[in-house]
Amino acid sequence: MQISCAFPPSPGAVDHVVRAEQLGYERAWLYDSPALYGDVWVISGMCAERTSRIGLGPAVLIPNLRHPLTQASAIATLEQLAPGRIVVAIGTGFTGRMAMGQKPLTWAYTRRYIEQVQALLRGEKVDVDGGVVQMLHADRFAPPRPINTPIVVAANGPKGLEVAREIGDGVMTVAGTDPSFAWCSVLAFGTVLDDGESPGSERAFDAAGPGMTVVYHAMYEGDPASVEGLPGGAEWRKRIEEFPEPERHLAVHEDHLVKVTERDAALLDGDLLKSFTWSGTRREVRAPLDALEQAGASEILYAPMGPDVPRELEAFMEAASGS
Repeated sequence: MQISCAFPPSPGAVDHVVRAEQLGYERAWLYDSPALYGDVWVISGMCAERTSRIGLGPAVLIPNLRHPLTQASAIATLEQLAPGRIVVAIGTGFTGRMAMGQKPLTWAYTRRYIEQVQALLRGEKVDVDGGVVQMLHADRFAPPRPINTPIVVAANGPKGLEVAREIGDGVMTVAGTDPSFAWCSVLAFGTVLDDGESPGSERAFDAAGPGMTVVYHAMYEGDPASVEGLPGGAEWRKRIEEFPEPERHLAVHEDHLVKVTERDAALLDGDLLKSFTWSGTRREVRAPLDALEQAGASEILYAPMGPDVPRELEAFMEAASGS
């Protein structure tokens, strides 16, 4: 099973990708969420210039943010900078769209978009919004077509999994594994505890707290009432709903996967941290890795957070490799 990592894109993340390459990570994925982070394509290009081996994966790309030809051109440009090292993931834009006050796109829309991008990368003519488009790039502006960049589909439910199975090169998920996919990437949050360290330590909360509290964000966006079934969820919902409804999503997603807001800090609990994230001793972190591999996962996307990302990358790789 491949051990990869994932980061919110920023200029500072480039150093983290460089360190991940040194540590032996297979691939570095970079989030596409313009309300929260830097531009995924700019940072991916910076990473390509600073690395030579590690794979680079802009993900999860949100279809409506870019015309299919714009997306295909960006993929082609990154392939020029890092030939053979690129893969992208495309999905309905759950977090990225929710943070802008929008619902996820339909799977019918997303499927059509993926098919358009795939066809453009093959060099075909494609009808988009009533206009015929094609990659007309001369040699020095893009690789020769076809451009064979793998496109993984980010999916968790049956409709998305069907799209991934029919037109994708694999699937990316946060909801377990599906052994019917040869390429199955699973996102993981958490921190490897130091010897004798409590999961309720300040360091552990800094490093894995954003991965714990995002559970509340996601459940609230799916069904506000559902968050009340979580510890502290009723009070958290009450605080969130003090914000005017048209702007409430801004409060829900503030500092998403970056740090724990003052509003979310009351949720932090050592037991919940271990329950909601991959946080524990090296042996405790290694156990779910083994289980996921046996269940059909081909790649783990570890998302380090907190003030010392290099430490998180090093500790997770040690746990994953059994060293």
